Amino acid sequence: MPDRLRDHAHAVAARSHVPYVGPGVGAAVLLADGRWVDAARIEVASFPLSIPALQGALALALLARTTVVAVARSTAFAPADLGVIAEAAGGSWLLAAPDLAVRDEADLPAVGDRVASVTEVGALTAEAGAALALEASRAAVVPASDFPVGAAVVDEAGRVVLGANVEVPTDWTRGLCAERTALVAAVAAGLSPIRTLYVACVKAPGGTPCGGCRQVIAELAPDCSVVLWRDGETPDFTTPAALLPGAFDGRALGR
Repeated sequence: MPDRLRDHAHAVAARSHVPYVGPGVGAAVLLADGRWVDAARIEVASFPLSIPALQGALALALLARTTVVAVARSTAFAPADLGVIAEAAGGSWLLAAPDLAVRDEADLPAVGDRVASVTEVGALTAEAGAALALEASRAAVVPASDFPVGAAVVDEAGRVVLGANVEVPTDWTRGLCAERTALVAAVAAGLSPIRTLYVACVKAPGGTPCGGCRQVIAELAPDCSVVLWRDGETPDFTTPAALLPGAFDGRALGR
């Protein structure tokens, strides 16, 4: 089991978006039913908005609503990482190796299939894309806010991945918005270029992506169309440039 999970962590590390500091880092999370998810490091020009591979992988794992039993990284875990895993996934955690964390006393299954994340959809109407985002919102992990949001990312080849917001009540900074979980899934799956981002927010008729998401969208999907469905009859259309005029794009930053 450990070697296969490590292999997935190392494979996804190569897809990291690391234009500023690097190097790429990958993380793979094993669920109690043998399925797994993975995520790569995503650097953002506004550095505090960068998404570590571990944070992204844990967010995607929590959306699967199955117990997390092991986590592998492409590099050694930092001393604080076990606490990060425990906050997000619960339970007590041990380092079985420098790059492998396991839930204490858990039975570890064989590594099976990746949690299904990519679907071929081809061309979508705005309403169909919004429906996908709305369906994604039903998986949201929102114990503190009860404010579910869903997102769907579609690339040029007509492939789609879904995301929903994930909260870690003990530390909200450990969670991710729906737009960002969908973009984490898109990067891990190798979707590119991103053409459309659909967002469904049923509890805020005037809601739009938060400032942090706007910066991440502007960097990872600057040319996409953003379609917002907010419990109205028809979706609204916008762009990353309209959401965040004059966004800092990091071109002046040296690596």
